[in-house]
Parts: sequence; C-alpha cells; structure tokens
Amino acid sequence: MKRQKRIALINDITGFGRCSMTVELPLISAMKIQACPFPTAILSVHTGFESHYIDDYTERMRPYMENWQENGLEFDGICTGFLGSVEQIGIVEDFIARFKGGNTKVMVDPVMGDYGKLYASYTPEMCKEMRKLLVHADLVTPNLTEACELLGIPYPEGGIVADEELRQMAEELSSRGPRQVVITGLHEEDFVENFIYERDRGTEVLRVKRVGDDRSGSGDAFAAIVAASLVNGETLSQAVQKAAIFISKVLRYAVELDLPWNYGLPFEEYLTQLK
Repeated sequence: MKRQKRIALINDITGFGRCSMTVELPLISAMKIQACPFPTAILSVHTGFESHYIDDYTERMRPYMENWQENGLEFDGICTGFLGSVEQIGIVEDFIARFKGGNTKVMVDPVMGDYGKLYASYTPEMCKEMRKLLVHADLVTPNLTEACELLGIPYPEGGIVADEELRQMAEELSSRGPRQVVITGLHEEDFVENFIYERDRGTEVLRVKRVGDDRSGSGDAFAAIVAASLVNGETLSQAVQKAAIFISKVLRYAVELDLPWNYGLPFEEYLTQLK
C-alpha cells in the first residue's frame, strides 16, 4: 500500500510552553510526514514553570506499543526525546527492536541536562541506561553536557572545547553505535555552532548568529526538523542547516514579541515556510 512517510515520536506531551511533542508534531507535519505520538508522560506545563501537573505514562507504554505492533504499523523514523525513568528507557529499547526496519532511521535526542548539569530527574542509573540507546541509534544529537555524560568524561571548564576535542568525542560516540553525531548548541562568541560528524564523511561545523537567550523547546524543534529532513532524503548537513536557520528566524520573532523564555518558540507564524 502506498503511504506517506511516518515518524514515531517517543516523548512527553506538554499542554503549554511549546516543548517536546507539542513542538515536534506540527513541525514534522509541515514537512509532509505523518507524526505518530508515543507519549511518555502528559504535563500541563513544562518544568520551567513554577508549578506543573504531570501524569506519568510508563504503565501504559507497553500496551500502547503492543497494540501498534498488533496493527502492523511500520515507521520510516523513530525519534526519542525526554525519558523519565530507567523503565522507560528499557521500553524504548524494546520499541526500537520491534519497529526498526531495514530503512528506519533512529534518532536519539538524549535530553539529560545542559550547562554542565543534569536535570533533577536523572540518576546515575538512568545515565548508565541511556548509554545503551546509542547501540540502536543511527543519529544521536547531544548537547555538550549530554555528550560528556554519555562518554563519562568531565564537562569542560566554561563549556569551552576545541574542534579537535569535539571530533574525538563524536568519534567515540559513533564507535558505540550511531554513524552520525551532532553535538548541538555550542557557544562561540556571538554564534551558536553545531558540530557534525559522519563516520564515512568526516566533520563539519555549522554556525548561526546567536539570537536572544535560551528558550524552551528549541532542542525539540531542532530534533524534529533534522529527523524529518533525514526521512525526506536530505543530507545531515542540509538537515542541520535547515533546523538552525528556521529556529534563528523564530527566535528573532520571539525577541520582537518579548516572549517569556518558558513560553517557547512562536513557530506557528513560520510553519508554511518549512518544507
């Protein structure tokens, strides 16, 4: 049966704050790919607000997954995001084993921390288990904090790291599974850099002008656009460039609106420009 391409999204659903699956769904849909939610939790707002309500979905994840398998669903991409427990990481491993076909691209976005600190929910056991997902990934997109944690090495002082060190880190990550690695959100003076490594093609650094401050959901938007671009047959370099340019454009609009950081990216204004 002829069908559209589709990506399974393993992430939480947040009602307000434009992050996680709430960002990924519309962006991937705008790129003419069917986005299929596989929720890990449902939140009223994300944890960047003073208070939040959360409904953990762990106990429902296996029956949900088993029903998808019973219905014979197939996916061209699998994209993982924030995971809330060791058990959820194990379920994701099982999901990939069941649904990764010969042409399925698996992208792991290890949402673990930033600026040298892990998120409060991440225990040493969870970090250890997250490393197991590298074996199943075609692409992994950590920021510098997450790359260091996955490799078990110290975070560099001030977050400053040379390209040669990034290459070594990316090579080591790739040796554990993924052929492609993007170390994201690196800060270099007035620029934001993404360090790209491909096992058979070497390295590349893509830079865009820094716009405003950090904003919730930027990493989710980046992951969604890159995943959809790869499923659509674009190169990794093209995918990263598309994501960086789109996010920069939306960040400028967020600054213009003077939007609070935890309200996320006002991407809706630009969805029709995303192809």
